[in-house]
Amino acid sequence: MLEISGLTWALTIGLVVVLLAADLVLAALRPHRVGFREAVAWSVFYIAVAVLFGVWFGMTYGGDFGTQYFAGYIVEKSLSVDNLFVFVIIMTTFAVPEEHQHKVLTFGIVLALVMRGIFIAVGATLLSLFSFMFLVFGLLLLYTAVQLFRHRNEDPDVEDNAVVRGARRLLPITQDYVGGRIVTRVDGRRMVTPLFIVLIAIGSIDLLFALDSIPAVFGVTSEAYIVFAANAFALLGLRALFFLVKGLLDRLVYLSTGLSVILAFIGVKLVLHWAHVDINPAVPEISTPVSLVVIIGILVVVTVASLVKTRRDPTVTAHAGSVRARRRTAESDRGNS
Repeated sequence: MLEISGLTWALTIGLVVVLLAADLVLAALRPHRVGFREAVAWSVFYIAVAVLFGVWFGMTYGGDFGTQYFAGYIVEKSLSVDNLFVFVIIMTTFAVPEEHQHKVLTFGIVLALVMRGIFIAVGATLLSLFSFMFLVFGLLLLYTAVQLFRHRNEDPDVEDNAVVRGARRLLPITQDYVGGRIVTRVDGRRMVTPLFIVLIAIGSIDLLFALDSIPAVFGVTSEAYIVFAANAFALLGLRALFFLVKGLLDRLVYLSTGLSVILAFIGVKLVLHWAHVDINPAVPEISTPVSLVVIIGILVVVTVASLVKTRRDPTVTAHAGSVRARRRTAESDRGNS
């Protein structure tokens, strides 16, 4: 059992808040188009912070917990790349100017961290009280894996989001971004800008991703502190990673397939753990080092296979994948039957 002091929790959260605050201040004071060199520098910085934290954590609390952290970080980092697909779709759908994309992504990461913090607290409590929740989480991941694989060649329909549709109906919205403001006044009337709708879209999408990513990382560790740290450090680098790889995302044509396999693997791991604890100790479990090797192996195979595929056929384009069919696709299927 991992014992984390209140001071360590406070210092970890404080570090995350400081890094987020720096991002927010930079976005507010100097709106600009983030170039490749700047994106590389920030990406290297955030990865270095995550790795250094993992090294310190492993040296302080033991190699097993350190391995759990790195496994959780890699799981969350791989799932966050799928987030990037959706962020690209949202930015394109709402035609967000490049100088404001930095601010949108930073706010989106803040929303994601808040929601995932809530889910981590709830998930850790449920797992400590009810061991069958490992079975529930495992089945949830298996269902998500099957759905993601079925719809791996689709993209989520941002405009079909119920929260976004409701905001469009209920709120007065300006035609342009008004210098990156969220709320403004037009002829004495308070109105929101399209940036507010973009933040709602990203927040609601983040909520859906949290429903998958939190059970996934609980599949490699049951320690709430490790789950939080893995999520936080994976998300902190998401903004820089967006500007670094958004031009390369179209080439990762097998990413959704790979993520569905990873989710299925972790789902099986959770089900086996539940069976080992609640049914029969003879039921084998999958260790964290094995999980780490399998996850890294899947990501390497997916990346290499994607690059080979796009080199042979440059017309192939990657998709984010979806856990449900787009509405118009379903209607089309009914029309063709």
